[in-house]
Amino acid sequence: MAKFELKLPKMGESVAEATITSWLKDVGDTIEADEAVLEIATDKVDSEVPSEVDGVLVEKLFEVDDVVKVGQTIAVIEIEGEATADDEAPAAEPVKEEAPKAVAEVAQTVVAAKETVEPVVSSGDRFYSPLVKNIAKKEGMSQAELDSVPGTGKDGRVTKNDIKSYLESRSSAPVSSAKPEAPKQEASQNTVQPPKSKEAEKPAPAPTVSSGEDEIIEMSRMGKLISKHMVDSVQTSAHVQSFIEADVTNIWNWRNKHKDSFKKREGENLTFTPIFMEAVAKAIRDYPMINISVQGDSIIKKKHINLGMAAALADGNLIVPVIKDADQLNLLGMAKKVNDLAKRARENKLSPDDIQGGTYTVTNVGTFGSIMGTPIINQPQVGILALGAIRKVPAVIETPQGDFIGIRYKMFLSHSYDHRVVNGALGGQFVKAVKDYLEAWDVNREI
Repeated sequence: MAKFELKLPKMGESVAEATITSWLKDVGDTIEADEAVLEIATDKVDSEVPSEVDGVLVEKLFEVDDVVKVGQTIAVIEIEGEATADDEAPAAEPVKEEAPKAVAEVAQTVVAAKETVEPVVSSGDRFYSPLVKNIAKKEGMSQAELDSVPGTGKDGRVTKNDIKSYLESRSSAPVSSAKPEAPKQEASQNTVQPPKSKEAEKPAPAPTVSSGEDEIIEMSRMGKLISKHMVDSVQTSAHVQSFIEADVTNIWNWRNKHKDSFKKREGENLTFTPIFMEAVAKAIRDYPMINISVQGDSIIKKKHINLGMAAALADGNLIVPVIKDADQLNLLGMAKKVNDLAKRARENKLSPDDIQGGTYTVTNVGTFGSIMGTPIINQPQVGILALGAIRKVPAVIETPQGDFIGIRYKMFLSHSYDHRVVNGALGGQFVKAVKDYLEAWDVNREI
């Protein structure tokens, strides 16, 4: 029988690792080609890893909550056929007689290591993954010390992040002075204290004090990742904003006129989002230096206009599916693409490719009643546009016969951009171009 190594597949240009969330197959189970073996989660999306072959699962190399790098072998599947040379373990080369001294030194080192550090094992009701054991062994942790590490994984398991956090706190914890009532610790007079790192010099965050009536809620995995991305973005880009108000009365009336016939003909809703996306894509074509990213001291000008569309999930988190080549779609194609991505986002059915490659992002804060917002840039992009709520307001209307007051539908557009590479003129001109396209809407347009 031959063995096939199931590896973690590549899931996009910016995804380097994934966390195993659950195994769908157990050792001994029969697997068919393209059948899902396990579920994984990245900082972008959850997904399944299918088998490429028919066979029997004979070995799992990682456990739930372990972090796996792209390209690493995560399971071994036994398939029909004879084992190839690659499947067979290489035979050990005979030790050369010319190096007895080196062999003896290595043997002494191994013996000394075994006497110094006891191997860590899964004990009692606590299971440790191979990754956690390797980290503990590398850091010289004893079994008792590893057993004291609090676990946040399933059933209290210690994850990679748990042990790394413990080691960081252990290495950066300041040496406390002995209290008068405490017994003095024996110490060698020749012990030299290592210099404190910059991280150790930083004041520790004040502990959060909660009363007995407060509820403590653990952040979800995606919530932690989003939190980190937001902080990283603020620390990377110099955020500035430009605001402008757009009169969308013609768009409001046009949509009301066509939404019922569109629903009857296409079986889908006609929302404002594809109209706004079309205007943004046109404005980017006029100002292509908004469609860039920064890499060191270089600016990468993107060839394709791929619009990210921030969508709210049922748990309150956000995800940003991407409309590829948005400037090449007509309004009907844009509407179908927007509806498809929004539907699959709500159902958690987006693929990794659906959220990769965005070059500019649009978020609709008006969905929640906000009239404007100052969104944080989705790295490595340099701009993001927030669409405020459409409001019916009194406005001055200019006509050849003179000015008069009328009721109009208006909204604010908030453009956040990276002031390292986008100056105020370009940032303002771009958002005004979006406004001009919206206000120039053809009320006689067909869809």
